[in-house]
Formats: sequence, structure tokens, C-alpha cells
Amino acid sequence: MPVYKVLSVLIPAYNEEKTIAELLKKVWQVALPGDLKKELVVVDDGSSDSTGERVAEFMQKYPQVNVRYLRHDKNRGKGRALRSAIAVATGDIMVVQDADLECDPADFVVLLPNILSGEHRVIYGSRFLHSKQARRYGTFYWGGRFVSMIANLLYGQKLTDAPTCYKMFDAALLKSIPLECERFEFCPEITAKLAKRGFKIKEEPIRYYPRTKQEGKKIRWHDGLMAIWTLVRYRFKSE
Repeated sequence: MPVYKVLSVLIPAYNEEKTIAELLKKVWQVALPGDLKKELVVVDDGSSDSTGERVAEFMQKYPQVNVRYLRHDKNRGKGRALRSAIAVATGDIMVVQDADLECDPADFVVLLPNILSGEHRVIYGSRFLHSKQARRYGTFYWGGRFVSMIANLLYGQKLTDAPTCYKMFDAALLKSIPLECERFEFCPEITAKLAKRGFKIKEEPIRYYPRTKQEGKKIRWHDGLMAIWTLVRYRFKSE
């Protein structure tokens, strides 16, 4: 059974000055099982606001926190930011964490046992398996369900929430997958490539606190269409 020592939290951030400091504090405060340590990898994706300054202030205030900070010279998209984070992260486990406050980092401990036990090398957190919060965000709920249905049909999975933010991986596995994503295609691309390698992806319920477009939600309806196209494209593309 593998011995895991460090959880790398991959945090793509674009114009998140209102939430990034609180998010970093929440991640830092999560008590991980055993002797597992945390590494916070923040990629500022060319923000035009004070996201970078908020991160710098956090690092100065909490020098004991292991934060790796990168900045793109221009906005390139969530997928590219995650690729940059994966390239420099040093942990043996990796988890995706958006810079907003829609998901609760305390739920890392719900996902981690699946990886630490050696039983799974990838685990998704499902917003829809959490009965009290499954339908809290209207059209985005149905969009997420539809994308999940397409992923299941194309790849033989049983996912309820394929577009979820919380995706946790054995780091060696994640680093072994060549990614091409630029924007929000990370989710369908990684799901497709894991499925084509024969992985059946397990889910655990997580909490979810959706924000509105006015509050900074960036994903749009056309990103759902791109997700479906990405799933179809990789289903019939040879690697």
C-alpha cells in the first residue's frame, strides 16, 4: 500500500480578491488524518484585481503555511492554471480547489480515506449525493446532471456529478495523464482519460454553497456545450 505524506491543494484563481484569503485560511485550518501535511499551490491566472496582493498578505501573515504561488502573465483559463499547478506540486495526493467559497475544504477528509486506504487512486466529491443541497442552484443543477449522463453513456461510468470541483487523485496518476485543457474542459478531459484507462470513478457526498453570476460565478451555458463536445471528442480520439 502506498505511503502518502503530502496533500497538494491545487487552487486556480482569477479575480477572486473577495474570497481568496478566506479560502486559503479555510484550507490551512483543515485537520488532515495521521501525519499528512498540506501544500497550497495557488496559480493566479492573470487576475486584474488584487488577488495576488491578497495571497501575498496571507503568506506574510501566516509564514508557517506551505504556499507555492505562481502567476500567469495573462488570463489563460482554469485548465491551463491547473496544468501549471500540477507541474510544480510536490505532494503525493492532489485535489482541485476553486478559489471561491462554493465548496468546503473540510470535505477533504470525506474524500481522503478512499485514497489513503490504497483502494482508489481517484475520487470525486458529488454535490448531488448530498441530499440537503442537491438542487440548490437551478439551471446549473440540470446542466451538471446532463453532462454526467453523457459521461456515463460514453464511458460506462456511474457518476452523479462529473463536473464537480472536488476531484482528488493519487499524484503519480494525475501527473501521468497528458492534459490539453485550457478553460473548463479540465473536468470532462480528465474524466474521459481516466475512464479510457479503465478507472471506475467513485464518488462521496460533499457540501455546496453556490454563488450567483453577480457574486462572481464564471462558468456559463456554453461551457456546458464545450464539456459535452470534449467528452465526445476524447471518446473517439486515440491517445
